[in-house]
Amino acid sequence: MPIYEYACKTCGFEKDVLQKLSDSPLTQCPSCEEQTFTKRISAAGFRLKGSGWYETDFKTGKKKNLAQDSKSSGVEAG
Repeated sequence: MPIYEYACKTCGFEKDVLQKLSDSPLTQCPSCEEQTFTKRISAAGFRLKGSGWYETDFKTGKKKNLAQDSKSSGVEAG
């Protein structure tokens, strides 16, 4: 199950919520109880690197070893 970030537009209360993909989005703020609790758009906080399937299985040619290329070029992936 994914973790979604929610924030209230009225009071600014923020909370991370573990929900099923099929669950309806929350709308009522647990802090102020207004109907202004909305799901925030956020990115994953990690990147899969290394010699595992993600890095090598479905890539070909120069794209095959991206983690090693970013280290050797001095560019940090964030």
